[in-house]
Amino acid sequence: MDPVSSDSPTAQDSPFRSESGDREQAPQFVLPLVVRIERADPPARTDALETAARAVLIMLSDERSVGDGEWAQAVRDWQDARIRKVVRRARGAEWRRAEGLPGITVTGGSAEVRVFPPVPLDGWPKELAKLQVSGTDLDDPEPPPAADPSAPVLWVNPELDMSAGKTMAQAGHAAQLAWWELSDEERDAWREAGFPLAVRTARPGHWRELTTSGLPLVRDAGFTEIAPGPTLVAEGHHRVGSLPPRVRRPLAFR
Repeated sequence: MDPVSSDSPTAQDSPFRSESGDREQAPQFVLPLVVRIERADPPARTDALETAARAVLIMLSDERSVGDGEWAQAVRDWQDARIRKVVRRARGAEWRRAEGLPGITVTGGSAEVRVFPPVPLDGWPKELAKLQVSGTDLDDPEPPPAADPSAPVLWVNPELDMSAGKTMAQAGHAAQLAWWELSDEERDAWREAGFPLAVRTARPGHWRELTTSGLPLVRDAGFTEIAPGPTLVAEGHHRVGSLPPRVRRPLAFR
């Protein structure tokens, strides 16, 4: 089975809104994400999607990913080429081995997602290369509550049937597009607030409005699971500069 991966997102004002020849020819990197799925206690689907999106933001904003940090060159190389994210699953000893590699574990309500610095497309660490990409079909035990209108919302295309792993990668793309469009001050405010966000499936009529609104729009190339086309829209990302205290919470990661 092909990896649960997603190809470069595009947005009208994104610096990576199209795939130039240079980006296609550049060495290809991938951002690995591993979701913990124990047989007896799997995470809720929506919580896994939101935790994955926050994990991407935490990686982008980590001091090791910027400036002359130890991961900075890998992050730059990854963003200079086709943007790829791959989600794999782990449990038990697999998860413990994954946690032994350099990376960041982000914890949601029921979900744990570990994000690693980008690696060459054909250069995965053996501990991660062994992990399965199938079996990421998760459910929500209860319908998710309405999204907080004061925080960004990543809206999923209601016409698609994607596995949780595929949708996690797409949610990460949408969060990254929103990040690219923010000023340094807005990014700082979002990070200090704990990167609050929601992932919800749009209603069909709302989806049509979102895709013609000029908001950051993720388009998948269609290599895995779905046909090429739009998958997610990021809405409300510019609200992060004025987040009220009630949504502020510390980041939960290690």
